[in-house]
Amino acid sequence: MTTSPIALAIHGGCGTLPKAEMSEEEWAEAKADLASSLRAGWTILAKGGSAVDAVEAAVLVLENSAHFNAGHGAAFNSDGEHELDASIMDGETLAAGALCGVKRIRNPISAAKTLMRRGDPLLLAGAAADSFAEAEGLDMVENEYFSTERRRKNLSSMKIRELVGTASEASEAEKHGTVGAVARDVEGHLAAATSTGGYTNKPPGRVGDSPIIGAGTYARDGRCAVSGTGKGEYFIRYCIGHEIASLMAYSGLSLADATDKAIAELTAHKVGAGLVAIGADGAIVAPYNSEGMYRGWVTPDGFVHVATHGDVELAGQAEPAP
Repeated sequence: MTTSPIALAIHGGCGTLPKAEMSEEEWAEAKADLASSLRAGWTILAKGGSAVDAVEAAVLVLENSAHFNAGHGAAFNSDGEHELDASIMDGETLAAGALCGVKRIRNPISAAKTLMRRGDPLLLAGAAADSFAEAEGLDMVENEYFSTERRRKNLSSMKIRELVGTASEASEAEKHGTVGAVARDVEGHLAAATSTGGYTNKPPGRVGDSPIIGAGTYARDGRCAVSGTGKGEYFIRYCIGHEIASLMAYSGLSLADATDKAIAELTAHKVGAGLVAIGADGAIVAPYNSEGMYRGWVTPDGFVHVATHGDVELAGQAEPAP
């Protein structure tokens, strides 16, 4: 895709439902939320704001939408609770903040950025992370706030599959889902952010790749910014985010070739996966190997593009790049 002084791309997870499983109205709402996410991040970039602030703003919109597995609309664990993970990384300084297993933070991505700004520690887990966010004055909610009827049905479906031995045959849409954003600001700095509810019917305490720096989230100026979605255990094993940056730095691969190679590794293991990434020059890629992936980006002329399956749609115009 065309490069630009500023750049932004998002994903809402590679666990996209088959088109027949949602009404036209529901698909329209999901696409509208993707477009709103892009406009929120792009507005910051177009005014000279930082990539870090832009990815936070974009992910916030998706955390607040019932259509994505992060924040409100997050998956249930096997106990019928929500445990949320999130992280954010600044490519300029390699500073990062991450949370896992949180139950009461309305917007985990904002708590992750607050932790990153504090500087130490980088990662907080469970009740300690909830307490940190509360002490910082962030919005706190009851765990039930994250629940939606669709996620309750997913949990019931996965429990039945577990009983009859067909859990491995579940679609990505039944199991997974993540949201993320990557950005390049006018100063050339990169940032990445990822947020998730994990996978449906996961064991309590399970932590995936989204809060693991170098796996589901990675940003490094001069190389790339990456946010992934899919089976987190494999993203951790392959250190996908860092692997892509290393393939570019040490093997001289382009962003497109490096991300394709990383996705191919996962495809070989029959792992559903996708990601969005931005290069140092503002180039954007959004590869995936599943039936679909909620995704979107803004072109340098300010046109907002969103997609769920194969077709990419124009969703209006934001401010042109400076």
